[in-house]
Amino acid sequence: MNSPADTIAQVASGLRELLSGDTLAGLSDADRAAVLVGLGEVSRLADAGIVEAVATADVEFGHRFGCRGMNELLRRATLVDAPTAGRIIRAADAVARDVSLVSGERMPSRWPAMREALLDGAVGVTGLLAAVGPVERARDRIALEERLWADANLAAFARGEELPDADADADADVDADGAEADSAGASVSADVEDDADADADADADADGDAPGPGPRASAEDLKMFASALAVGLDPDGAEPSDLEAQSRRCFTVGRLRNGVHPVRGNLTPEVAAAWQLITDAYNNPKVGGAPAPGVRFEPAPDDDGEIEGEDRFNIDPRNLIDSRTPGQKRHDALAAALGIAARHEEMPSLGGAAPTLVVHVDAKDLATGTGWASIPGAETPVPLSVAAHTACTGAVQRVLFDEGRIIGITTTDRVFTVHQRRAIVARDRECLIPGCHVPASWCEIHHVTEHAKGGPTHTDNGVPLCWWHHRSLDHSGWEIRMNGGVPQIRGPEWWDREQRWRTPRHSLPVKLPRGMVLRT
Repeated sequence: MNSPADTIAQVASGLRELLSGDTLAGLSDADRAAVLVGLGEVSRLADAGIVEAVATADVEFGHRFGCRGMNELLRRATLVDAPTAGRIIRAADAVARDVSLVSGERMPSRWPAMREALLDGAVGVTGLLAAVGPVERARDRIALEERLWADANLAAFARGEELPDADADADADVDADGAEADSAGASVSADVEDDADADADADADADGDAPGPGPRASAEDLKMFASALAVGLDPDGAEPSDLEAQSRRCFTVGRLRNGVHPVRGNLTPEVAAAWQLITDAYNNPKVGGAPAPGVRFEPAPDDDGEIEGEDRFNIDPRNLIDSRTPGQKRHDALAAALGIAARHEEMPSLGGAAPTLVVHVDAKDLATGTGWASIPGAETPVPLSVAAHTACTGAVQRVLFDEGRIIGITTTDRVFTVHQRRAIVARDRECLIPGCHVPASWCEIHHVTEHAKGGPTHTDNGVPLCWWHHRSLDHSGWEIRMNGGVPQIRGPEWWDREQRWRTPRHSLPVKLPRGMVLRT
């Protein structure tokens, strides 16, 4: 019987034989795509083998081979760098099974379902860490049952399977209303529909086919889904994380070095998102880029509004000492400048309007002051205070959802209006093609039924597609349709062998345990 090392050597020998000569160079496009899919699975299984070998080793394993620890041993044995070795060790910690001191048997791991997904080749190290990371950050505030529930949902999501139901009584407690949502700065987010039949209705084929297993989730998909689960499981986590973020915010311009000043700092999510909007506007190819640096002299107005004898830059009528650090003051000055710049008449438009910071928030959450808000382009949810601040300084647009369908906006124009675009962005959030995470605010709005063929310029007929996927849609193999106002997509055979119509993952409802409502 071959040892594990001999089995692995046989696999490696087969791959070397495959890679010798011009075997891969002569493949057709379909065969090349199939090879990439297969090699991806081999890569994930290799990840699983390395992680399991590390997870089942004792703490002295590395020392017995003359290394300072497991990180050094991994670097020498697998020829990876230190950060990659660190990620492997973190993954091993997540799936490690402790040995019972009483029976000597291995007990379940912290993430048993994700461990099985790893060993099955459904996820690799990157996908595993992307899935468990957001929930682990709230580990002290999430109960064991909730973590195991998240574990089962993440594993099913990773495999492309239907998400498991919560307990039978959850339907009575989970809010199942199609929500109407306020958006500070012009957008919305809706309550997740918790109808027991919603998954089947959303994914069912027009010919009555039942939904089946779909393509596996990418690491980016898992990260976004896990973040949504973490928000649902830890609705009070915004406050402590926001306090920490506020204390760490700063912005510093360094001393002149080689003709330039280095800039460093930490930006809060809403400031970073506002900055990204401005750079997007200036980098729009239609604009031609930001203006060249330099000094321009323009005549000053006759009356600049300054009060005689008053220094308007050094007034503090309350005579209070500002407790902010210099770095925090510079950060807040940048935030104010970004807001002014976005509203300035010379700022290039983005999506038909001035670069507008959009905050998605549920109307009920905004009214009660609990829960989270989200900013397109930001990697983490933000507290409700950000939404309230944005609403105070900007505008509020109300959009009504009904089971994922936008029903509050109508128009007959050929070009989608700014308000229509924002509503579609709120619904779809990114390019509709699965795995493409170009934010919807950067995308073009595609008429699912062509306007020339009678398709209306209506939110029920518009979906966001990035420039490339919009340009290549006719010959890429991707198909799009609207099912009751909800977008559905059917991918090419290499992506989905079953060729089923599927609702994008972020549009599907998530079953939560008793008493919880997930906002996405």
